[in-house]
Amino acid sequence: MLLLLGLCLGLSLCVGSQEEAQSWGHSSEQDGLRVPRQVRLLQRLKTKPLMTEFSVKSTIISRYAFTTVSCRMLNRASEDQDIEFQMQIPAAAFITNFTMLIGDKVYQGEITEREKKSGDRVKEKRNKTTEENGEKGTEIFRASAVIPSKDKAAFFLSYEELLQRRLGKYEHSISVRPQQLSGRLSVDVNILESAGIASLEVLPLHNSRQRGSGRGEDDSGPPPSTVINQNETFANIIFKPTVVQQARIAQNGILGDFIIRYDVNREQSIGDIQVLNGYFVHYFAPKDLPPLPKNVVFVLDSSASMVGTKLRQTKDALFTILHDLRPQDRFSIIGFSNRIKVWKDHLISVTPDSIRDGKVYIHHMSPTGGTDINGALQRAIRLLNKYVAHSGIGDRSVSLIVFLTDGKPTVGETHTLKILNNTREAARGQVCIFTIGIGNDVDFRLLEKLSLENCGLTRRVHEEEDAGSQLIGFYDEIRTPLLSDIRIDYPPSSVVQATKTLFPNYFNGSEIIIAGKLVDRKLDHLHVEVTASNSKKFIILKTDVPVRPQKAGKDVTGSPRPGGDGEGDTNHIERLWSYLTTKELLSSWLQSDDEPEKERLRQRAQALAVSYRFLTPFTSMKLRGPVPRMDGLEEAHGMSAAMGPEPVVQSVRGAGTQPGPLLKKPYQPRIKISKTSVRGFRREEQIFSNVMKFPFASILEL
Repeated sequence: MLLLLGLCLGLSLCVGSQEEAQSWGHSSEQDGLRVPRQVRLLQRLKTKPLMTEFSVKSTIISRYAFTTVSCRMLNRASEDQDIEFQMQIPAAAFITNFTMLIGDKVYQGEITEREKKSGDRVKEKRNKTTEENGEKGTEIFRASAVIPSKDKAAFFLSYEELLQRRLGKYEHSISVRPQQLSGRLSVDVNILESAGIASLEVLPLHNSRQRGSGRGEDDSGPPPSTVINQNETFANIIFKPTVVQQARIAQNGILGDFIIRYDVNREQSIGDIQVLNGYFVHYFAPKDLPPLPKNVVFVLDSSASMVGTKLRQTKDALFTILHDLRPQDRFSIIGFSNRIKVWKDHLISVTPDSIRDGKVYIHHMSPTGGTDINGALQRAIRLLNKYVAHSGIGDRSVSLIVFLTDGKPTVGETHTLKILNNTREAARGQVCIFTIGIGNDVDFRLLEKLSLENCGLTRRVHEEEDAGSQLIGFYDEIRTPLLSDIRIDYPPSSVVQATKTLFPNYFNGSEIIIAGKLVDRKLDHLHVEVTASNSKKFIILKTDVPVRPQKAGKDVTGSPRPGGDGEGDTNHIERLWSYLTTKELLSSWLQSDDEPEKERLRQRAQALAVSYRFLTPFTSMKLRGPVPRMDGLEEAHGMSAAMGPEPVVQSVRGAGTQPGPLLKKPYQPRIKISKTSVRGFRREEQIFSNVMKFPFASILEL
């Protein structure tokens, strides 16, 4: 009843009872009387900025997702107020557009080159940035502004990402955390997959950090009010909870992540190739292959900092993983602190007895001493190299290290570059290193570079999360290698500027993606050749794939886009190619230790990011404005999720840069923008917070 009363009071406040509340509260204070609880609630609601709308529109076309977040707020107070817009976005996403409407003024983001000379200053500020609000695998974008009394503000944020296939599913996650109950809250997702949608599910809202928020009554199946419409190639998912439904989930407005998982049909063993206006993408995810034998060494940090829950959860997870090993696999276990403790000095075959003995060894590990990361890695690599050299199974197996730590190197070799060089020289591209960092004190950037340079992956587990379940989930992604030494070739006369075509391994449930440009846009067949090794033989796949160009100028429902002529519309395959190419350049830049090479990679990544409006470590966002508000601007933002960022940019730039009408009183809004990264790579080139005054151009830097 109290909640309903509070909502009713909030509605009455919105329709004009502020003056009555002010006079009532003021007279009560003068008379020395106690202010009734309902009035105190009314006063708190009156002074807090009201979020009138929070909406997310996302369109996924062939695994490439365009997302636009819209947030509208109202300052109901009689004085100016600070208003903050906050949004968690996937760590793999690139921000492509940010626009603010303050009153009748528009402030438009523009991606430009970032000046190289500011790098040192950015790194210093990076070390002061906290990560307290980041969910796993996300980054936080914040923008705040001082809004005049009785005025409105609107924030529009657009970002793009290529969905990765893990465990046989693509996952699209949208953060629904408006920080308060919203009168109009909606999530609208369109999925268009020409290959056909094989499966689709909407998960319950997920919030790994509840921070006092409640959970819905029914935690199985889609969240309340979710509506799904689907046919063979198209799906529309709408989540539109009422205020009461929101309150049942979380009264503080932190609802959680709205997660969609789906997969597509696969017919050809050589993969699915799609073409649009001279660009192509090749999705390669073979199935029904026998698994490759694994040679795996589990390397577990047993230093003093692992005491308690972390070590117990990790041990339990390893017990489960050992039982999952196949008879053809080989394994060993290393525990490390200031000493390197090896279970066996050679790899052991998988038998009931060896699994039991391994579990006993893990059970007796006790936390003590420092952290010798270099020594542990060197010992693990020697074990694998020794086995492969003497068994003659190298081309028919995959050598892996699963490395888990919660700290930084403190014993033995502690210099990061030397550890990386030592590991790279010892592994020689023959050993893939998969790393897991636990907690806030781990050197995650070191772990990420170890995995990047040695054909692996990395994951981060926050302090309060279940390390055991995270470790099992991570291992599940790599438990079934199907191919090794994969090479995908296209005729040089037909394809240029292709992304990476060499891959060390392919794991069941994942996907290899290559994109590039076609020399001849009228090409009707594309020759593709795939070579790889599996457990039985060396395989070669050759075929001429029919090229069926997709038609631009259509939206996801098949209706013509307004003003589209085909050539000028957003080409999702071209943007996918630019996204993937930029990611690979950034990764190569991170791995390189050669300064001339790093500079060449930086320039290429920067030029591409500016051309396609990606906010990266080498680009900045300048906020241009103010410009007068145009009719149709908000509609353009609503369309941008399906069409990419271009329509919004055109609509604002077309308005010119002349200042618009004055506000109700002379006013210069103060804008503060920051972005917190929880991934190792982007931590090096961190966005910094800065207070910026308009109408001068402002800069947001990564």
